[in-house]
Amino acid sequence: MKVLIVDDEPLARSRMHRLLDNMPDIHVVGDAKGGKEALLRSSALHPDIVLLDIRMPEMDGLETARHLSNLKNPPAIVFTTAFSEHALAAFETHAVDYLLKPIRRERLQEALAKARKINRVQLLELGRQELAAHARTHISAHVNGNLQLVPSESIYYFQAEQKYVSVRHPEGELLIDDSLKLLEEEFGEQVLRVHRNSLVVIKHVESLGRNADGKYHISFRDIDDQVEVSRRLLAAVRRRLKQMGKA
Repeated sequence: MKVLIVDDEPLARSRMHRLLDNMPDIHVVGDAKGGKEALLRSSALHPDIVLLDIRMPEMDGLETARHLSNLKNPPAIVFTTAFSEHALAAFETHAVDYLLKPIRRERLQEALAKARKINRVQLLELGRQELAAHARTHISAHVNGNLQLVPSESIYYFQAEQKYVSVRHPEGELLIDDSLKLLEEEFGEQVLRVHRNSLVVIKHVESLGRNADGKYHISFRDIDDQVEVSRRLLAAVRRRLKQMGKA
């Protein structure tokens, strides 16, 4: 089995290498010091198992696991963490194993022996309980065989298009299959529903305007796009933008 080690602590990565050394049928294909690097290396190296630290800066292990769901063949996830048993109880329903630090070789062997590839639905479920605490720092999708990451802070709006949602960002668009409802729940006050098929990111909104045909729209800083505002939501949109000094 091909294994990728992910931990922001160099000593923890070195120790994991030593623990895995000479284990039968285990091949360490590499390591990563953070979530973004882990995603890029997983996309290139195709590990069977990712040993994934939970508490990391910029992108934690829970978010990293969610992004791994966009890989064509997502790996099994074994979390490594200093969290207490009680703190881990919330994740026990996801069929993913956990190793509490300091990790013992025997326990690591046990986790690897029972690790199985988990399906995309299970990976998407990882971190759902964390949405109220923090939204993803990045949005990801598998594009032309590569995993593409877009910083959440750079996104202008989300727009539903048939079976997918288009994510507008400075370099173009990314198609994801998250629903607008879940995105609205996840990003909370950062976004504003302006149409049944559109969410705008408030910090990038320039103004609320009106076209010659009488339809209202949202304009953005830095891009020329306009997103239509439905009549049903117009009053709520106007109130929210007024509160933010944008109307």
